[in-house]
Amino acid sequence: SSSEAEQHWRLFLENLIELGMHGVQLIISDDHSGLRRARQALFTGIPWHRCQFHLQQNAGQYVPRKRMRAEVAADIRAIFNAPDRAQAEAYLKQIVVKYSDTASELADWMEVAIPEGLTVFDFPESHRRRIRTSNMLERVSQEVKRRTRVVRIFPNPSACLRVVSAL
Repeated sequence: SSSEAEQHWRLFLENLIELGMHGVQLIISDDHSGLRRARQALFTGIPWHRCQFHLQQNAGQYVPRKRMRAEVAADIRAIFNAPDRAQAEAYLKQIVVKYSDTASELADWMEVAIPEGLTVFDFPESHRRRIRTSNMLERVSQEVKRRTRVVRIFPNPSACLRVVSAL
């Protein structure tokens, strides 16, 4: 699509539903506002998990001093690597208090954003490693891009669909 606006995401998701997608149990993504609104409109009741990798990356823009980045990253990793949701939320509270004086914008952001990355704790521990980020999907997208770039022009939509489906 030409943008990541809600109308484009909504059309994309509606097309997936028309093609027979069903049984969705979790949606994992970054925090794109258009995707968020389309997801809320079409998949009410389906849990959403914000990609922990992207959350970690997004935190960087709220860190006031460069020398704090490693410490903040370690603190966020401690939250995400907690054994369960209760412990993760306890770590989050401690870390928000820790940064409330020295990095108040970071603390405010963490209090709102980090819980969006804790949905993973609602799923079996054996699944968490794979669903905590959108990296697997991004890897597939990179591979699709790499393979379709070689072909450049497909003779018909079915030929493109075969390559993408095979991946």
